[in-house]
Amino acid sequence: MDVVEFHRRASEDFVRLVALVGPDQWGDPTPCSEWDVRELVNHVVGEELWTVPLLAGRTIEDIGDSLDGDLLGDDPASAASHAARAAQNSVTEPVLRGATVQLSYGEEQAAEYVYQLAADHLVHGWDLAVSIGAPAHLDPEVVDGIATWFKDREDLYRGGGAIGARLEGFSDPTASLLGAFGRDPGWTPAHAAVGRLGAAFGLGDVDAIMAEMTSDCVFESTSPAPDGTLVVGAEAVREQWQQLFGQTDGALFETEESVVLGDRAIVRWRFSWNEADGQRGHVRGVDVLRLRDGKVAEKLSYVKG
Repeated sequence: MDVVEFHRRASEDFVRLVALVGPDQWGDPTPCSEWDVRELVNHVVGEELWTVPLLAGRTIEDIGDSLDGDLLGDDPASAASHAARAAQNSVTEPVLRGATVQLSYGEEQAAEYVYQLAADHLVHGWDLAVSIGAPAHLDPEVVDGIATWFKDREDLYRGGGAIGARLEGFSDPTASLLGAFGRDPGWTPAHAAVGRLGAAFGLGDVDAIMAEMTSDCVFESTSPAPDGTLVVGAEAVREQWQQLFGQTDGALFETEESVVLGDRAIVRWRFSWNEADGQRGHVRGVDVLRLRDGKVAEKLSYVKG
């Protein structure tokens, strides 16, 4: 298959997934932590709308801000379908004649640009599928084609900050490609909840912390030894965090690693503070979490030493 076919298949699969988004799912989290479902779809539709004028020879300056903002309107599925069809119709002729296109980093071959589009549709299609609970079955021929193309470009993408750190240890071709793009093939919405909780602790934001916990949440602290103290209910748990951040000078939580398996998660963290002598003290520990309905219902904390 050639890149035009890769693009057609990947974009059609994306349109199919957009049609499956439920009315209450547009605000749900995605593997792209900065985007919810609607923002993810809007990004891809925006890429499709840019494709037509760029391949017709217009520049980014020509287009300006005409494609900024919300592009989905009241009918995202139709917006995605129409944009994909227009993009598909625009790619064949420029690729066949070896045309070039003006991108943000300069002049590029049209075929290379369409490879970029196909890859983005493929990976974001997986993002969308796992976000809405749809089957995340990527076309194996498109996966192989994009993997071959991406092999020599991965370092360039990562060096430019376009993708995260590579995840290793996968034998399945789809999982390997997702890992190369910095995706965890096992991602679920629970990963997003754990990430938001870690970010809230990193900021010391008690309101944000409690927004990620259930009303009947349970917290088991690290002291006194050997069993800690069990705190039950959101109000009592909130008091624990208010005391911790309010009474600890320079309190800082940093997430070192998190692993999510179904409704359970393990988070390794480092907690540091300002000592009286001006030095930083710290301890390292783990949380064992239980999740329910996208929130943390149980947080059992353990610390080294």
